[in-house]
Amino acid sequence: MVLLGAGCGIPAASDVRVDGKGGAAAEAGVISRGSEPPTRTASGSVNEAFVRNFLSAAAGEPDRAYERVKAFIAPEDKTRLQEKKGSEVALNVIRLREAAVYTLNSDSTTTVKIAVQQIGVLRANGTLAPPVATETEYEFGLRSASFNGGVNDDRAGLYVINPPNVLLLTDTALRQYYQDETVYFWSSDRTRLVPDQRYRPQAVPVERQVNEVLKWLVGGPSDWLRPAVVGLPDRTELINNATGGNGRWEVNLDMSGDDQNGIDQLITQLAWSLGDLPGKLELKIRNNAQPVVDLSERRASVALYPHVANPQRFGVYDGAIHPLDFDGELSGRVPLAPEVNRNVVSAGLGLAKDRRILAALVVTGSSKNRYRLAVGAGADPVSVLSRSSTEYSSISRPVWLRTVDARPGRGLVVADGRLYRFDEQARMFPVPLNLPSTEVTAVAAALDGQRVALIAGGRLYVAAVNLDGSGVSIGPSRELVTSLTHPTAVDWGREDQLVVAGSVGQPAIYEISVDGALETPLRTDLGAKVNHLTAYPTNRSVRAPSGAYMYEANGVAYRSSPFERIEPKRVRDIAPVPAGVRPSNPSAPFFLY
Repeated sequence: MVLLGAGCGIPAASDVRVDGKGGAAAEAGVISRGSEPPTRTASGSVNEAFVRNFLSAAAGEPDRAYERVKAFIAPEDKTRLQEKKGSEVALNVIRLREAAVYTLNSDSTTTVKIAVQQIGVLRANGTLAPPVATETEYEFGLRSASFNGGVNDDRAGLYVINPPNVLLLTDTALRQYYQDETVYFWSSDRTRLVPDQRYRPQAVPVERQVNEVLKWLVGGPSDWLRPAVVGLPDRTELINNATGGNGRWEVNLDMSGDDQNGIDQLITQLAWSLGDLPGKLELKIRNNAQPVVDLSERRASVALYPHVANPQRFGVYDGAIHPLDFDGELSGRVPLAPEVNRNVVSAGLGLAKDRRILAALVVTGSSKNRYRLAVGAGADPVSVLSRSSTEYSSISRPVWLRTVDARPGRGLVVADGRLYRFDEQARMFPVPLNLPSTEVTAVAAALDGQRVALIAGGRLYVAAVNLDGSGVSIGPSRELVTSLTHPTAVDWGREDQLVVAGSVGQPAIYEISVDGALETPLRTDLGAKVNHLTAYPTNRSVRAPSGAYMYEANGVAYRSSPFERIEPKRVRDIAPVPAGVRPSNPSAPFFLY
Protein backbone atom coordinates (compact mmCIF):
# COMPACT_ATOMS: atom_id res chain seq x y z
CA MET A 1 0.00 0.00 0.00
CA VAL A 2 1.23 3.50 -0.83
CA LEU A 3 0.44 5.95 1.95
CA LEU A 4 0.27 9.70 1.66
CA GLY A 5 3.65 11.09 2.57
CA ALA A 6 5.51 7.84 1.86
CA GLY A 7 7.45 9.61 -0.84
CA CYS A 8 7.45 13.06 0.70
CA GLY A 9 10.89 13.00 2.26
CA ILE A 10 9.56 12.68 5.81
CA PRO A 11 11.62 10.12 7.71
CA ALA A 12 9.85 7.39 9.61
CA ALA A 13 10.74 8.94 12.95
CA SER A 14 9.82 12.47 11.97
CA ASP A 15 7.98 14.90 14.19
CA VAL A 16 6.77 17.54 11.78
CA ARG A 17 4.50 20.47 12.59
CA VAL A 18 4.15 23.81 10.89
CA ASP A 19 2.19 26.75 12.24
CA GLY A 20 0.30 28.21 9.33
CA LYS A 21 -1.34 27.16 6.11
CA GLY A 22 -0.39 24.46 3.68
CA GLY A 23 0.62 21.53 5.86
CA ALA A 24 4.04 20.28 6.77
CA ALA A 25 4.75 18.50 3.52
CA ALA A 26 3.95 21.53 1.41
CA GLU A 27 5.82 23.94 3.66
CA ALA A 28 8.89 21.74 3.56
CA GLY A 29 9.05 22.35 -0.18
CA VAL A 30 8.36 18.73 -1.06
CA ILE A 31 5.22 19.58 -3.01
CA SER A 32 5.82 22.72 -5.03
CA ARG A 33 2.74 24.86 -5.37
CA GLY A 34 1.52 26.05 -8.74
CA SER A 35 -1.44 28.02 -10.01
CA GLU A 36 -2.44 25.71 -12.86
CA PRO A 37 -1.92 21.96 -13.33
CA PRO A 38 0.24 20.78 -16.28
CA THR A 39 -1.23 20.52 -19.76
CA ARG A 40 -1.85 17.24 -21.57
CA THR A 41 1.44 17.27 -23.48
CA ALA A 42 3.61 18.24 -20.51
CA SER A 43 4.32 14.59 -19.66
CA GLY A 44 5.05 13.42 -23.20
CA SER A 45 4.26 9.71 -23.45
CA VAL A 46 5.26 8.74 -19.92
CA ASN A 47 2.25 6.86 -18.55
CA GLU A 48 2.80 7.57 -14.85
CA ALA A 49 3.36 11.31 -15.29
CA PHE A 50 0.41 11.60 -17.69
CA VAL A 51 -1.98 9.87 -15.28
CA ARG A 52 -0.76 12.04 -12.41
CA ASN A 53 -1.41 15.14 -14.50
CA PHE A 54 -4.82 13.84 -15.63
CA LEU A 55 -5.84 13.38 -11.99
CA SER A 56 -4.76 16.99 -11.34
CA ALA A 57 -6.37 18.57 -14.40
CA ALA A 58 -9.65 19.50 -12.68
CA ALA A 59 -7.81 21.71 -10.19
CA GLY A 60 -8.38 25.44 -10.48
CA GLU A 61 -11.33 27.71 -11.02
CA PRO A 62 -14.53 25.65 -11.29
CA ASP A 63 -15.93 27.21 -14.47
CA ARG A 64 -13.06 25.76 -16.51
CA ALA A 65 -12.72 22.38 -14.79
CA TYR A 66 -14.41 20.38 -17.57
CA GLU A 67 -12.42 22.21 -20.24
CA ARG A 68 -9.13 21.31 -18.54
CA VAL A 69 -10.08 17.66 -18.05
CA LYS A 70 -11.51 17.21 -21.56
CA ALA A 71 -8.21 18.39 -23.01
CA PHE A 72 -6.81 15.05 -21.73
CA ILE A 73 -9.60 12.95 -23.25
CA ALA A 74 -9.48 11.54 -26.77
CA PRO A 75 -11.77 13.42 -29.21
CA GLU A 76 -13.94 10.36 -29.79
CA ASP A 77 -14.58 9.96 -26.06
CA LYS A 78 -15.14 13.54 -24.91
CA THR A 79 -18.92 13.11 -24.73
CA ARG A 80 -18.52 10.35 -22.15
CA LEU A 81 -17.82 13.05 -19.54
CA GLN A 82 -21.14 14.79 -18.98
CA GLU A 83 -20.70 18.42 -18.01
CA LYS A 84 -22.36 20.30 -15.18
CA LYS A 85 -22.58 24.06 -14.86
CA GLY A 86 -22.08 26.75 -12.24
CA SER A 87 -22.53 25.73 -8.63
CA GLU A 88 -23.12 22.10 -9.68
CA VAL A 89 -19.46 21.69 -10.68
CA ALA A 90 -17.92 19.37 -8.10
CA LEU A 91 -14.68 17.41 -7.94
CA ASN A 92 -14.44 13.94 -6.44
CA VAL A 93 -11.34 14.14 -4.23
CA ILE A 94 -9.62 10.77 -3.97
CA ARG A 95 -6.60 9.30 -2.22
CA LEU A 96 -4.60 6.72 -4.17
CA ARG A 97 -4.35 3.61 -2.03
CA GLU A 98 -1.80 1.81 -4.18
CA ALA A 99 0.39 2.47 -7.19
CA ALA A 100 -1.57 2.47 -10.45
CA VAL A 101 -1.49 -0.76 -12.49
CA TYR A 102 -0.73 -0.42 -16.22
CA THR A 103 -1.54 -3.22 -18.71
CA LEU A 104 -0.37 -2.95 -22.33
CA ASN A 105 -2.99 -4.24 -24.76
CA SER A 106 -2.55 -5.85 -28.19
CA ASP A 107 -3.89 -2.72 -29.95
CA SER A 108 -1.10 -0.59 -28.38
CA THR A 109 -3.47 1.02 -25.90
CA THR A 110 -2.86 0.77 -22.16
CA THR A 111 -5.42 -0.05 -19.48
CA VAL A 112 -4.98 1.82 -16.20
CA LYS A 113 -6.45 0.73 -12.87
CA ILE A 114 -6.27 2.93 -9.79
CA ALA A 115 -7.37 1.84 -6.30
CA VAL A 116 -8.81 4.82 -4.44
CA GLN A 117 -10.23 6.02 -1.18
CA GLN A 118 -13.09 8.49 -1.65
CA ILE A 119 -12.33 11.54 0.51
CA GLY A 120 -15.05 14.03 -0.37
CA VAL A 121 -16.64 16.33 -2.94
CA LEU A 122 -14.99 19.70 -3.53
CA ARG A 123 -17.77 22.13 -4.33
CA ALA A 124 -17.60 25.38 -6.24
CA ASN A 125 -18.01 27.28 -2.95
CA GLY A 126 -14.69 25.93 -1.66
CA THR A 127 -16.16 23.45 0.83
CA LEU A 128 -15.25 19.78 0.89
CA ALA A 129 -18.47 17.84 1.45
CA PRO A 130 -18.58 14.17 2.49
CA PRO A 131 -17.97 11.69 -0.35
CA VAL A 132 -20.91 10.63 -2.50
CA ALA A 133 -19.20 8.12 -4.78
CA THR A 134 -18.58 4.62 -3.46
CA GLU A 135 -16.15 3.33 -6.09
CA THR A 136 -12.94 1.85 -4.73
CA GLU A 137 -11.38 1.47 -8.17
CA TYR A 138 -11.43 3.32 -11.48
CA GLU A 139 -10.39 1.92 -14.85
CA PHE A 140 -9.67 3.84 -18.02
CA GLY A 141 -7.41 3.58 -21.06
CA LEU A 142 -4.53 5.47 -22.64
CA ARG A 143 -3.69 5.77 -26.31
CA SER A 144 -1.10 7.69 -28.24
CA ALA A 145 -2.23 11.07 -29.54
CA SER A 146 -0.47 10.55 -32.88
CA PHE A 147 0.58 7.68 -35.15
CA ASN A 148 2.82 8.20 -38.21
CA GLY A 149 3.05 5.09 -40.33
CA GLY A 150 2.35 2.98 -37.26
CA VAL A 151 5.16 4.66 -35.29
CA ASN A 152 4.18 6.54 -32.16
CA ASP A 153 5.28 10.17 -32.02
CA ASP A 154 6.16 10.70 -28.33
CA ARG A 155 6.00 14.46 -28.69
CA ALA A 156 2.25 14.30 -29.33
CA GLY A 157 1.66 12.82 -25.90
CA LEU A 158 -1.23 10.62 -24.78
CA TYR A 159 -5.02 10.69 -24.58
CA VAL A 160 -7.42 9.13 -22.08
CA ILE A 161 -9.97 6.75 -23.58
CA ASN A 162 -13.06 5.37 -21.84
CA PRO A 163 -12.74 8.01 -19.08
CA PRO A 164 -14.70 7.91 -15.81
CA ASN A 165 -17.84 10.07 -15.98
CA VAL A 166 -16.71 12.17 -13.03
CA LEU A 167 -14.13 14.86 -12.30
CA LEU A 168 -11.36 13.26 -10.25
CA LEU A 169 -8.79 15.13 -8.16
CA THR A 170 -6.14 13.52 -5.96
CA ASP A 171 -5.47 14.78 -2.46
CA THR A 172 -1.92 15.56 -3.60
CA ALA A 173 -3.28 17.87 -6.31
CA LEU A 174 -5.63 19.46 -3.77
CA ARG A 175 -2.64 20.32 -1.61
CA GLN A 176 -0.59 21.50 -4.59
CA TYR A 177 -3.07 23.67 -6.51
CA TYR A 178 -5.29 25.03 -3.72
CA GLN A 179 -4.73 27.19 -0.68
CA ASP A 180 -6.61 25.99 2.38
CA GLU A 181 -8.27 29.02 3.94
CA THR A 182 -10.30 29.74 7.06
CA VAL A 183 -13.37 31.94 7.11
CA TYR A 184 -15.39 32.67 10.24
CA PHE A 185 -19.06 32.69 11.20
CA TRP A 186 -20.57 33.99 14.40
CA SER A 187 -21.73 31.39 16.89
CA SER A 188 -25.48 30.99 17.25
CA ASP A 189 -25.41 33.24 20.34
CA ARG A 190 -23.14 35.72 18.53
CA THR A 191 -20.49 35.68 21.24
CA ARG A 192 -17.54 34.28 19.28
CA LEU A 193 -16.27 33.52 15.80
CA VAL A 194 -16.11 29.90 14.65
CA PRO A 195 -13.68 28.71 11.92
CA ASP A 196 -14.89 27.12 8.68
CA GLN A 197 -12.40 25.55 6.27
CA ARG A 198 -12.39 26.37 2.54
CA TYR A 199 -10.16 25.78 -0.48
CA ARG A 200 -9.24 28.57 -2.87
CA PRO A 201 -7.62 27.73 -6.22
CA GLN A 202 -4.09 29.08 -6.47
CA ALA A 203 -5.10 30.35 -9.91
CA VAL A 204 -7.38 32.99 -8.36
CA PRO A 205 -5.48 36.28 -8.60
CA VAL A 206 -4.79 38.28 -5.46
CA GLU A 207 -7.16 41.08 -6.43
CA ARG A 208 -10.07 38.61 -6.42
CA GLN A 209 -9.37 36.98 -3.06
CA VAL A 210 -11.56 39.48 -1.18
CA ASN A 211 -14.39 38.68 -3.59
CA GLU A 212 -13.99 34.94 -3.05
CA VAL A 213 -14.14 35.32 0.73
CA LEU A 214 -17.27 37.45 0.45
CA LYS A 215 -18.96 34.84 -1.74
CA TRP A 216 -18.16 32.18 0.85
CA LEU A 217 -19.64 34.26 3.66
CA VAL A 218 -22.75 35.15 1.67
CA GLY A 219 -23.19 31.47 0.76
CA GLY A 220 -23.20 30.42 4.41
CA PRO A 221 -21.28 27.89 6.50
CA SER A 222 -20.38 24.29 5.68
CA ASP A 223 -23.28 21.91 6.18
CA TRP A 224 -21.88 20.16 9.25
CA LEU A 225 -21.17 23.49 10.99
CA ARG A 226 -24.65 25.01 10.54
CA PRO A 227 -26.11 23.90 13.92
CA ALA A 228 -23.53 25.98 15.79
CA VAL A 229 -23.35 29.22 13.80
CA VAL A 230 -25.42 31.87 12.04
CA GLY A 231 -24.91 33.04 8.48
CA LEU A 232 -25.52 36.48 7.03
CA PRO A 233 -29.15 37.63 6.85
CA ASP A 234 -31.31 35.86 4.27
CA ARG A 235 -31.08 37.16 0.70
CA THR A 236 -27.78 38.96 1.35
CA GLU A 237 -26.08 39.55 -1.99
CA LEU A 238 -23.03 41.28 -3.38
CA ILE A 239 -23.75 44.45 -5.33
CA ASN A 240 -21.11 44.12 -8.03
CA ASN A 241 -17.77 42.59 -7.16
CA ALA A 242 -15.54 43.77 -4.36
CA THR A 243 -12.98 46.21 -5.68
CA GLY A 244 -9.63 47.22 -4.31
CA GLY A 245 -6.21 48.57 -4.87
CA ASN A 246 -3.45 50.48 -3.11
CA GLY A 247 -4.44 49.03 0.27
CA ARG A 248 -8.13 49.95 0.13
CA TRP A 249 -11.03 47.55 -0.42
CA GLU A 250 -14.62 48.49 -1.20
CA VAL A 251 -17.46 46.06 -0.55
CA ASN A 252 -21.11 46.77 -1.35
CA LEU A 253 -23.79 44.43 0.01
CA ASP A 254 -27.53 44.23 -0.37
CA MET A 255 -28.31 43.12 3.18
CA SER A 256 -31.52 43.43 5.14
CA GLY A 257 -31.69 45.23 8.46
CA ASP A 258 -30.01 48.36 9.75
CA ASP A 259 -28.72 46.93 13.03
CA GLN A 260 -25.45 48.76 13.57
CA ASN A 261 -24.19 46.11 15.98
CA GLY A 262 -24.81 43.45 13.33
CA ILE A 263 -22.97 45.52 10.72
CA ASP A 264 -20.06 45.99 13.12
CA GLN A 265 -19.92 42.24 13.73
CA LEU A 266 -19.90 41.68 9.97
CA ILE A 267 -16.86 43.95 9.65
CA THR A 268 -15.08 41.95 12.37
CA GLN A 269 -16.09 38.71 10.63
CA LEU A 270 -14.67 40.03 7.35
CA ALA A 271 -11.45 41.24 8.94
CA TRP A 272 -10.65 37.83 10.40
CA SER A 273 -11.88 35.91 7.33
CA LEU A 274 -9.47 37.89 5.15
CA GLY A 275 -6.58 36.39 7.10
CA ASP A 276 -3.60 38.71 7.40
CA LEU A 277 -4.68 40.93 4.51
CA PRO A 278 -3.63 44.52 5.30
CA GLY A 279 -5.33 47.69 4.20
CA LYS A 280 -8.57 49.53 4.80
CA LEU A 281 -12.12 48.31 4.25
CA GLU A 282 -15.00 50.48 3.15
CA LEU A 283 -18.22 48.53 3.65
CA LYS A 284 -21.40 49.77 2.02
CA ILE A 285 -24.86 48.46 2.83
CA ARG A 286 -27.14 49.15 -0.17
CA ASN A 287 -24.69 51.87 -1.27
CA ASN A 288 -24.66 53.50 2.18
CA ALA A 289 -21.04 53.75 3.29
CA GLN A 290 -19.94 52.74 6.77
CA PRO A 291 -16.91 54.30 8.45
CA VAL A 292 -13.68 53.07 6.87
CA VAL A 293 -11.99 50.40 9.01
CA ASP A 294 -8.33 49.40 9.10
CA LEU A 295 -8.34 45.60 8.84
CA SER A 296 -5.22 45.06 10.96
CA GLU A 297 -6.48 47.39 13.67
CA ARG A 298 -9.84 45.62 13.79
CA ARG A 299 -8.17 42.23 14.24
CA ALA A 300 -5.98 43.67 16.98
CA SER A 301 -8.92 45.24 18.83
CA VAL A 302 -11.30 42.25 18.70
CA ALA A 303 -9.55 39.07 19.80
CA LEU A 304 -10.41 35.93 17.90
CA TYR A 305 -9.95 33.82 21.03
CA PRO A 306 -10.22 36.03 24.12
CA HIS A 307 -9.03 34.77 27.51
CA VAL A 308 -6.52 32.34 26.00
CA ALA A 309 -3.20 32.18 27.84
CA ASN A 310 0.22 30.81 27.00
CA PRO A 311 0.12 27.04 27.47
CA GLN A 312 1.57 25.41 30.56
CA ARG A 313 2.37 21.69 30.75
CA PHE A 314 1.24 19.44 33.56
CA GLY A 315 1.18 15.72 34.17
CA VAL A 316 0.17 13.14 36.76
CA TYR A 317 2.84 11.65 39.01
CA ASP A 318 2.04 9.25 41.84
CA GLY A 319 -1.63 10.21 41.78
CA ALA A 320 -1.16 14.00 41.88
CA ILE A 321 -0.91 16.74 39.25
CA HIS A 322 2.53 18.35 38.91
CA PRO A 323 4.03 20.96 36.55
CA LEU A 324 6.31 19.69 33.80
CA ASP A 325 9.51 21.67 33.33
CA PHE A 326 11.17 21.99 29.94
CA ASP A 327 13.93 24.40 28.98
CA GLY A 328 12.68 27.62 27.46
CA GLU A 329 9.04 27.07 28.44
CA LEU A 330 6.88 28.80 30.99
CA SER A 331 5.74 26.46 33.76
CA GLY A 332 3.24 27.37 36.43
CA ARG A 333 2.10 25.97 39.72
CA VAL A 334 -0.76 23.54 40.16
CA PRO A 335 -4.01 25.53 40.62
CA LEU A 336 -5.40 22.94 43.06
CA ALA A 337 -5.15 22.82 46.83
CA PRO A 338 -3.07 19.85 48.03
CA GLU A 339 -6.03 18.26 49.83
CA VAL A 340 -7.93 17.77 46.52
CA ASN A 341 -4.88 16.97 44.39
CA ARG A 342 -4.98 13.26 45.27
CA ASN A 343 -5.88 9.95 43.59
CA VAL A 344 -5.78 11.60 40.16
CA VAL A 345 -5.75 9.47 37.01
CA SER A 346 -6.11 12.20 34.37
CA ALA A 347 -7.25 15.81 34.25
CA GLY A 348 -8.52 18.68 32.16
CA LEU A 349 -8.01 22.22 33.47
CA GLY A 350 -9.37 25.37 31.86
CA LEU A 351 -9.64 29.10 32.34
CA ALA A 352 -13.00 30.88 32.50
CA LYS A 353 -13.65 34.46 31.38
CA ASP A 354 -13.35 35.75 34.95
CA ARG A 355 -10.01 33.90 35.29
CA ARG A 356 -11.55 31.23 37.48
CA ILE A 357 -9.95 27.83 37.27
CA LEU A 358 -12.14 25.07 35.85
CA ALA A 359 -10.91 21.71 37.11
CA ALA A 360 -12.15 18.30 35.99
CA LEU A 361 -10.31 15.24 37.28
CA VAL A 362 -10.69 11.54 36.82
CA VAL A 363 -10.02 10.05 40.25
CA THR A 364 -9.92 6.53 41.60
CA GLY A 365 -13.15 5.13 43.00
CA SER A 366 -14.09 2.84 45.84
CA SER A 367 -12.35 -0.21 44.41
CA LYS A 368 -9.75 -1.21 41.85
CA ASN A 369 -10.55 -0.19 38.27
CA ARG A 370 -13.45 2.02 39.30
CA TYR A 371 -13.38 5.76 38.67
CA ARG A 372 -15.32 8.95 39.36
CA LEU A 373 -15.34 12.39 37.82
CA ALA A 374 -14.36 15.17 40.25
CA VAL A 375 -15.14 18.75 39.24
CA GLY A 376 -14.57 22.13 40.84
CA ALA A 377 -14.35 25.78 39.84
CA GLY A 378 -13.12 28.87 41.61
CA ALA A 379 -10.18 31.09 42.34
CA ASP A 380 -6.70 29.63 42.19
CA PRO A 381 -6.20 27.30 44.01
CA VAL A 382 -9.43 25.32 43.74
CA SER A 383 -10.02 23.71 47.13
CA VAL A 384 -13.44 22.04 46.78
CA LEU A 385 -14.37 19.30 44.33
CA SER A 386 -17.72 17.66 43.70
CA ARG A 387 -17.77 14.02 42.63
CA SER A 388 -20.02 12.20 40.18
CA SER A 389 -22.72 10.12 41.81
CA THR A 390 -21.80 7.09 39.69
CA GLU A 391 -18.56 5.15 39.41
CA TYR A 392 -17.41 3.88 36.01
CA SER A 393 -15.02 1.22 34.78
CA SER A 394 -13.46 3.70 32.32
CA ILE A 395 -13.46 7.49 31.95
CA SER A 396 -11.62 9.48 29.31
CA ARG A 397 -9.70 12.68 29.93
CA PRO A 398 -12.39 15.36 30.47
CA VAL A 399 -12.44 18.48 28.29
CA TRP A 400 -14.03 21.89 28.86
CA LEU A 401 -16.08 23.76 26.27
CA ARG A 402 -14.51 27.20 26.26
CA THR A 403 -16.87 30.16 26.53
CA VAL A 404 -16.34 33.91 26.36
CA ASP A 405 -19.16 34.90 28.68
CA ALA A 406 -19.97 34.39 32.35
CA ARG A 407 -21.99 31.20 31.97
CA PRO A 408 -21.00 28.30 34.27
CA GLY A 409 -18.47 25.90 32.84
CA ARG A 410 -19.61 22.89 30.85
CA GLY A 411 -17.49 19.99 29.73
CA LEU A 412 -17.56 16.66 27.91
CA VAL A 413 -16.27 13.26 28.94
CA VAL A 414 -16.58 9.67 27.78
CA ALA A 415 -17.54 7.15 30.48
CA ASP A 416 -18.08 3.44 29.82
CA GLY A 417 -18.40 4.07 26.09
CA ARG A 418 -20.98 6.88 26.27
CA LEU A 419 -20.57 10.63 25.82
CA TYR A 420 -21.66 12.83 28.74
CA ARG A 421 -21.70 16.53 29.43
CA PHE A 422 -20.89 17.62 32.95
CA ASP A 423 -21.27 20.82 34.95
CA GLU A 424 -19.32 22.46 37.76
CA GLN A 425 -21.08 20.21 40.30
CA ALA A 426 -19.92 17.03 38.51
CA ARG A 427 -23.44 16.22 37.42
CA MET A 428 -23.29 14.09 34.27
CA PHE A 429 -25.92 14.02 31.52
CA PRO A 430 -25.89 11.68 28.49
CA VAL A 431 -25.41 13.43 25.13
CA PRO A 432 -27.32 11.73 22.28
CA LEU A 433 -25.30 11.01 19.15
CA ASN A 434 -26.83 9.76 15.92
CA LEU A 435 -23.92 7.52 14.94
CA PRO A 436 -23.70 3.98 13.54
CA SER A 437 -21.96 2.87 16.74
CA THR A 438 -22.88 3.92 20.25
CA GLU A 439 -19.41 2.97 21.55
CA VAL A 440 -17.63 6.32 22.00
CA THR A 441 -13.98 6.18 23.05
CA ALA A 442 -12.64 9.76 22.82
CA VAL A 443 -13.76 13.39 22.63
CA ALA A 444 -11.82 16.62 22.07
CA ALA A 445 -13.06 20.22 22.03
CA ALA A 446 -11.82 22.96 19.70
CA LEU A 447 -10.55 26.28 21.04
CA ASP A 448 -13.75 28.02 19.93
CA GLY A 449 -15.89 25.71 22.09
CA GLN A 450 -18.32 25.13 19.20
CA ARG A 451 -16.70 22.12 17.51
CA VAL A 452 -15.70 18.70 18.76
CA ALA A 453 -13.87 15.69 17.42
CA LEU A 454 -15.08 12.22 18.37
CA ILE A 455 -13.93 8.65 18.01
CA ALA A 456 -16.81 6.19 17.97
CA GLY A 457 -16.92 2.63 16.70
CA GLY A 458 -13.33 2.93 15.54
CA ARG A 459 -14.15 5.92 13.28
CA LEU A 460 -13.20 9.59 13.42
CA TYR A 461 -15.86 12.32 13.40
CA VAL A 462 -16.23 16.06 13.77
CA ALA A 463 -19.44 17.76 14.88
CA ALA A 464 -20.79 21.18 15.77
CA VAL A 465 -21.80 22.03 19.33
CA ASN A 466 -24.94 23.97 20.13
CA LEU A 467 -24.88 25.43 23.64
CA ASP A 468 -28.61 25.86 24.08
CA GLY A 469 -29.55 27.12 27.54
CA SER A 470 -27.76 25.04 30.13
CA GLY A 471 -27.58 21.97 27.88
CA VAL A 472 -25.34 20.78 25.08
CA SER A 473 -26.43 19.24 21.79
CA ILE A 474 -23.99 17.82 19.27
CA GLY A 475 -24.26 16.99 15.63
CA PRO A 476 -25.09 15.77 13.16
CA SER A 477 -21.57 14.34 13.01
CA ARG A 478 -19.39 14.15 9.92
CA GLU A 479 -17.12 11.15 9.44
CA LEU A 480 -13.59 11.90 8.23
CA VAL A 481 -12.04 9.55 5.68
CA THR A 482 -8.32 9.12 6.33
CA SER A 483 -5.42 6.73 5.76
CA LEU A 484 -5.22 6.26 9.50
CA THR A 485 -7.23 3.28 10.73
CA HIS A 486 -8.41 2.24 14.20
CA PRO A 487 -8.07 5.72 15.79
CA THR A 488 -7.50 5.65 19.54
CA ALA A 489 -6.99 9.28 20.58
CA VAL A 490 -7.60 12.75 19.17
CA ASP A 491 -7.14 16.44 19.98
CA TRP A 492 -7.18 19.76 18.13
CA GLY A 493 -3.74 20.85 16.97
CA ARG A 494 -4.83 23.94 15.05
CA GLU A 495 -8.03 25.72 14.08
CA ASP A 496 -8.57 23.41 11.14
CA GLN A 497 -6.33 20.45 11.99
CA LEU A 498 -6.61 17.48 14.31
CA VAL A 499 -3.82 15.43 15.86
CA VAL A 500 -4.94 11.80 15.71
CA ALA A 501 -3.39 8.56 16.93
CA GLY A 502 -4.21 5.35 15.11
CA SER A 503 -2.56 2.86 12.79
CA VAL A 504 -1.01 2.74 9.33
CA GLY A 505 -0.03 -0.87 9.72
CA GLN A 506 1.70 0.13 12.94
CA PRO A 507 0.80 2.72 15.60
CA ALA A 508 1.21 6.27 14.32
CA ILE A 509 0.21 9.89 14.94
CA TYR A 510 -1.05 12.01 12.04
CA GLU A 511 -2.13 15.59 11.58
CA ILE A 512 -5.46 15.52 9.71
CA SER A 513 -7.50 18.44 8.40
CA VAL A 514 -10.96 18.97 9.82
CA ASP A 515 -12.47 17.56 6.61
CA GLY A 516 -10.07 14.61 6.36
CA ALA A 517 -8.54 15.69 3.04
CA LEU A 518 -5.07 16.86 4.07
CA GLU A 519 -2.98 14.63 6.27
CA THR A 520 0.64 14.65 7.37
CA PRO A 521 2.44 11.93 9.34
CA LEU A 522 3.87 13.27 12.59
CA ARG A 523 5.20 10.02 14.08
CA THR A 524 5.14 6.58 12.54
CA ASP A 525 7.54 4.72 14.84
CA LEU A 526 5.53 4.58 18.06
CA GLY A 527 5.75 0.85 18.61
CA ALA A 528 2.71 0.83 20.91
CA LYS A 529 -0.91 2.00 20.82
CA VAL A 530 -1.52 5.55 22.06
CA ASN A 531 -4.11 5.66 24.84
CA HIS A 532 -3.74 9.33 25.77
CA LEU A 533 -3.15 12.36 23.53
CA THR A 534 -3.28 16.09 24.19
CA ALA A 535 -2.35 19.11 22.07
CA TYR A 536 -2.19 22.86 22.31
CA PRO A 537 -4.13 24.30 19.35
CA THR A 538 -1.94 26.89 17.68
CA ASN A 539 -3.99 29.98 16.90
CA ARG A 540 -3.79 33.64 15.98
CA SER A 541 -4.34 34.92 19.51
CA VAL A 542 -1.30 33.37 21.21
CA ARG A 543 1.86 33.00 19.18
CA ALA A 544 2.99 29.87 20.97
CA PRO A 545 5.50 27.52 19.32
CA SER A 546 3.91 25.02 16.97
CA GLY A 547 4.19 21.29 17.42
CA ALA A 548 2.89 21.23 20.97
CA TYR A 549 1.41 17.82 21.61
CA MET A 550 2.03 15.12 24.20
CA TYR A 551 0.94 11.51 24.36
CA GLU A 552 1.19 8.32 26.35
CA ALA A 553 1.79 4.84 24.97
CA ASN A 554 2.47 1.64 26.87
CA GLY A 555 2.65 3.54 30.15
CA VAL A 556 5.29 6.01 28.95
CA ALA A 557 4.63 9.71 28.23
CA TYR A 558 6.29 11.74 25.47
CA ARG A 559 6.33 15.28 24.19
CA SER A 560 6.95 16.65 20.69
CA SER A 561 9.19 19.36 19.26
CA PRO A 562 11.75 18.28 20.23
CA PHE A 563 10.62 14.72 20.67
CA GLU A 564 11.58 13.22 24.01
CA ARG A 565 10.35 10.89 26.68
CA ILE A 566 8.95 12.74 29.70
CA GLU A 567 11.25 11.54 32.45
CA PRO A 568 10.68 11.99 36.21
CA LYS A 569 13.36 14.71 36.14
CA ARG A 570 10.88 16.84 34.16
CA VAL A 571 8.30 16.63 36.96
CA ARG A 572 8.49 19.54 39.38
CA ASP A 573 7.79 19.59 43.10
CA ILE A 574 8.27 15.89 43.84
CA ALA A 575 10.25 14.32 46.66
CA PRO A 576 13.65 12.82 45.78
CA VAL A 577 13.47 9.12 44.95
CA PRO A 578 15.51 7.03 47.42
CA ALA A 579 18.53 5.24 46.07
CA GLY A 580 17.71 1.83 44.65
CA VAL A 581 14.01 2.67 44.17
CA ARG A 582 12.71 2.85 40.63
CA PRO A 583 10.85 6.14 40.09
CA SER A 584 7.30 6.20 38.78
CA ASN A 585 6.57 7.17 35.19
CA PRO A 586 4.82 10.52 34.63
CA SER A 587 1.46 9.94 32.95
CA ALA A 588 -1.55 11.68 31.40
CA PRO A 589 0.21 14.93 30.38
CA PHE A 590 -1.99 17.91 29.49
CA PHE A 591 -1.94 21.65 28.82
CA LEU A 592 -3.49 24.49 30.78
CA TYR A 593 -4.31 27.53 28.66
